[in-house]
Amino acid sequence: MAEMKVRDLDLWYGDFQGLKNINMDIIENQIIAFIGPSGSGKSTFLKTLNRMNDLVENARVEGTIELDGVDIYAPNTDVNVLRKKVGMVFQNPNPFPKSIYDNIAFGPRTHGITDKNELDEIVENSLKGAAIWDEVKDHLDRSALSISGGQQQRVCIARALAVEPEILLMDEPTSALDPISTAKIEELVTTLKEDYTIAMVTHNMQQASRISDRTAFFLSGELIETDDTTKIFTNPEHEDTENYISGRFG
Repeated sequence: MAEMKVRDLDLWYGDFQGLKNINMDIIENQIIAFIGPSGSGKSTFLKTLNRMNDLVENARVEGTIELDGVDIYAPNTDVNVLRKKVGMVFQNPNPFPKSIYDNIAFGPRTHGITDKNELDEIVENSLKGAAIWDEVKDHLDRSALSISGGQQQRVCIARALAVEPEILLMDEPTSALDPISTAKIEELVTTLKEDYTIAMVTHNMQQASRISDRTAFFLSGELIETDDTTKIFTNPEHEDTENYISGRFG
C-alpha cells in the first residue's frame, strides 16, 4: 500500500494561513500533478506530505494526513522513518558534493547498511531505476557535481529511490532543465509509477497533461478541484480552473 488521505488540512505560518481546508486522496501507483499560479499553495502542500514544513519556523498544521491509515502528524511519528517512506526530489538538482556512488549510498548508510556488496547492489539498482546507470556506471567515483544538470536530477531521483520509498514527491523537478533532459525525466516518471505513487508540483501545464493521471488545481491556498487529468483539462467544473488552464491568469 502507498496511499495518502488528506482531511481538513489547514496550515499557518504564524498568523498567515497558507492552506485552507484541503481534502484529497493520493492514489497508489498514480501520478498526481499539482498546478496553480505562484503562491497558490501547491509546493506548501507538497511539503506537508513528508513534514518538510516542520523545518519552517512558526509553521503549524491542523487536520490529518494518513499514510496507509496512520496519521503522519501523530505525536509519536518518527519523521526520519516518514521521510524514508515519502521521498523528495527538489526543483533544482541538489546532489551532495560527493561521488555519484556516495550520493546514492548515503541514505542506506544512514539507515544502517554497511555491507559493501549490499551497497553496490543498491547503488546499481537505484541508478538503473532512475535510468542513468548506463551513463555513469564507469565513473561512479566522479563528483556528482561534475555531470550535467539533467544527469544530476536523475542522480537525485536515484538517491531518493535508494531508501525504497513508497511515495515520491517532486517539486517542479524539470523547471531548471533543458527540453531534452525534461523529456527524459518525464519518461522516467511515467515508468516509476509502476512501483511508486508520485505527487508532482509543476508550472508546466503541458507536462501535467502529458504525464499525470490526476490533476489538482490550487488557488490562494485552497484546493479548487481534483479530478482525472483529462477531465480537468477538457471539462473542468470550476470557472477558476478553466480560466487558469486557458491562460486568462496565472
